[in-house]
Amino acid sequence: MSAATTVHAAEPAGAPGTGRNDGAHDAQRLTHVLRAEWVKFWTVRSTAWSLAALVAVGVGLTAVVCATSAEWLASESADESAASFVTWGMMLAQVAAVVLGALAITAEHTTGLVRATYAAVPRRGRVLLAKAIVLGGVLTVAGIATALGGYLAGNFFLDRAGVGVPLDGDGVLRALVGNGLYLTALGLLTFAVGLLVRHTAAALSIVLGTVFVLGNLAFALPGAWGEWIAKTLPGNAGIGLTTPVNFNPDALGPWTGFAVMLLWVAVVGAAGTLAALRRDA
Repeated sequence: MSAATTVHAAEPAGAPGTGRNDGAHDAQRLTHVLRAEWVKFWTVRSTAWSLAALVAVGVGLTAVVCATSAEWLASESADESAASFVTWGMMLAQVAAVVLGALAITAEHTTGLVRATYAAVPRRGRVLLAKAIVLGGVLTVAGIATALGGYLAGNFFLDRAGVGVPLDGDGVLRALVGNGLYLTALGLLTFAVGLLVRHTAAALSIVLGTVFVLGNLAFALPGAWGEWIAKTLPGNAGIGLTTPVNFNPDALGPWTGFAVMLLWVAVVGAAGTLAALRRDA
């Protein structure tokens, strides 16, 4: 029996005149759907591999970069803050969040399981909400834990060179928590794109292309309008929250930029949800 079918069987029928509290009933049914989506999320093999890659790259790359840069950062020729390096690996680890965000919705469309899911839970909005909650919760915890691990590993080498960054230093705790928030927003953005295109490779190409390719090329656009476009693209806007000191001094402020990124998530998410509600499975 599939997880979706289990949800259907577990949901009590709300017959008219039973006196059942509709709000409590809806909350109970959402709990059932959440439980089923949690099981489905962890039974997909790619989930474990993606999270392992997130941790390996986020912690390992930060440690390597800090180890190889510590001596330079301690020298008089250094023109960057050591605080910019303590979450360095998260810049590439975000790829894993994009992969998880895409697969959270496109995997079911690829296999056709989404039809069984929608048959078991006809209210598609409830299914999408449950998927988003599971995805967001996992990415928030994984992002914060990975950023903390990378900070501890990287700061070990910085401390030995005399340029350690204290945990209570300016922006450090904000950056560690910010990595969890940023990865969550990025994963949900990819999830929303996946709702629109229903294809894993297409969703990955669109989001990774926007974050890594367009995000860098946009800075070459001339004039104030070009600078504005570059700053407000989702990856460029949100990335400032993930590091104590941004490599780009002209970027939006950490929380301002993250608010812009959330606006992207809201707009694309609304479009994706509308498409999922109106189109055939």
